[in-house]
Amino acid sequence: MAKKNKDLPRVVKTKKKCCKSRPRCKKCPVVCKRLSNQGLAERLPNGSYVLSIDVSKKAIKAARG
Repeated sequence: MAKKNKDLPRVVKTKKKCCKSRPRCKKCPVVCKRLSNQGLAERLPNGSYVLSIDVSKKAIKAARG
């Protein structure tokens, strides 16, 4: 089995359009934008986001809500 390395940043490719369901999915552009505004993600030129290493599960859950 392959192990995940927690020291590597996660890249999230967002969907084209938000579906506006509750709670929002993890690939929703609104969730990535909220994390970016909090300083927990950085937007790449191709539309993907790089999540910070120290982003917590709680912060992602709050951005989805």
